[in-house]
Amino acid sequence: MQTMPINTGIDDPTRAKIAEGLSRLLADTYSLYLKTHNFHWNVTGPMFQTLHLMFEQQYTELSTAVDEIAERIRALGYPAPGTYSEYAKLTSIEEPDGVPHAKDMIRQLVQGQETVVRTAREVFPLADEANDEPTADLLTQRMQIHEKTAWMLRSLLEEE
Repeated sequence: MQTMPINTGIDDPTRAKIAEGLSRLLADTYSLYLKTHNFHWNVTGPMFQTLHLMFEQQYTELSTAVDEIAERIRALGYPAPGTYSEYAKLTSIEEPDGVPHAKDMIRQLVQGQETVVRTAREVFPLADEANDEPTADLLTQRMQIHEKTAWMLRSLLEEE
């Protein structure tokens, strides 16, 4: 079965590069989703209720983001990565070692949020140069959300 060519004004090699960058973003986002969900399940201590609810909001938002990123990759004409082995090769997010204490969970999630921002920022020039506004918009939204989430998490670590 032959597929119909894509003719949206972005050439094939450029779409491939953008999809490759979005695949890294997808892997980072999914890995951060998994880490956040893990911490939601396993957080303990005096900040339990606050963190349990906050982590749930964050992993729910990340779940939606994973779908949006994967669908953008598909709209560009490429398959979205969807296995742990693919994500392991593509992600920059480190897996936790055991079950960290609550403050270490927060620190790791700050690092993860910032990692996703950096990945999105690396892909942005490709989309911008190609006049790929839908991808640029997606990346801008992702950076804004992850920067805000990192700030909120960092604020929990400040001493009074």
